[in-house]
Amino acid sequence: MKKYLALIAVLALSGCATASKTYLDNGEQGLSIDCSGEANSWAKCYEMADASCAGTGYRIIGTEGSPTTKESDKTLGVDVGNFKSRSVVVVCK
Repeated sequence: MKKYLALIAVLALSGCATASKTYLDNGEQGLSIDCSGEANSWAKCYEMADASCAGTGYRIIGTEGSPTTKESDKTLGVDVGNFKSRSVVVVCK
């Protein structure tokens, strides 16, 4: 029950980032974390993975998404108008 409460708290504080259970081809259970959008970042994905695994650590299975924009491609230091898709699949240790 404590794990579920911690997960709910993380989801409430994380904005639009979401985590859902998934199963890998070998039958192992993992988490699929989606932290797409302008308000999130890759760091937010990894923070959510750490919090969802209750501090036991995690193993990254795969990542998918938009690469980070170079500073020279930004307008006034901000990447305007590009939707960022980010997702990571992890397995808790």
